[in-house]
Amino acid sequence: MKTRRKDDYAAQAEVIKAMAHPTRLLILNALKGRETCVCELQKLVGDDISTVSKHLSVLKNAGLVTARRERNWLHYRLLCPCVLDFMECVRRAAE
Repeated sequence: MKTRRKDDYAAQAEVIKAMAHPTRLLILNALKGRETCVCELQKLVGDDISTVSKHLSVLKNAGLVTARRERNWLHYRLLCPCVLDFMECVRRAAE
């Protein structure tokens, strides 16, 4: 039982680590309530497309977002919108 619990915490820590970057927090918030093209996210973030794609890959690998292809672009959406509640809690703690 202890091992499983430790594994659960390790998995949770990986999700939190994926969120632990200002750009990724910005991206998660931008995906609030709507699917967004990577090109729009790139404009919002202000980094080159490859950097934004790397951030999105980290979020996708953590199970926080998913993507679908439409012609030449990927469109991302939140898989776990509840992470925004967590972000709000962290924001309050940081005040």
